[in-house]
Amino acid sequence: VQLQASGGGLVQAGGSLRLSCAVSRLTTSSNAIGWFRQAPGKEREYVSSITWREGRTYYTESVKGRFTVSRDSAKNLVYLQMRSLKPEDTALYYCAAAPDNSYLRDNRNIPYWGQGTLVTVSS
Repeated sequence: VQLQASGGGLVQAGGSLRLSCAVSRLTTSSNAIGWFRQAPGKEREYVSSITWREGRTYYTESVKGRFTVSRDSAKNLVYLQMRSLKPEDTALYYCAAAPDNSYLRDNRNIPYWGQGTLVTVSS
């Protein structure tokens, strides 16, 4: 499984960005694709995820109503649409893959990671 995140950038508070994660070589051990972020001086945290086959979506509380995760099976892409961005959303965003969502939600034993893409939200 290979993952490549893109779409980060600098945006003002209240603005929007859409991140993309290109996924390839999916297997039965990578049905859940998730987004994580790590702010300077903080631990990496779970943000959102989607199951590839079923399309079920999940969000951490702090982004509910602002972020939307989706997938395009034809293009092998997973998106994270981010709206109403806040300075505290500033972080390096990563995409990851795991057998099911529990691994991502609990941030444990996640086998596949992509490189990060930087999101900076200015106040």
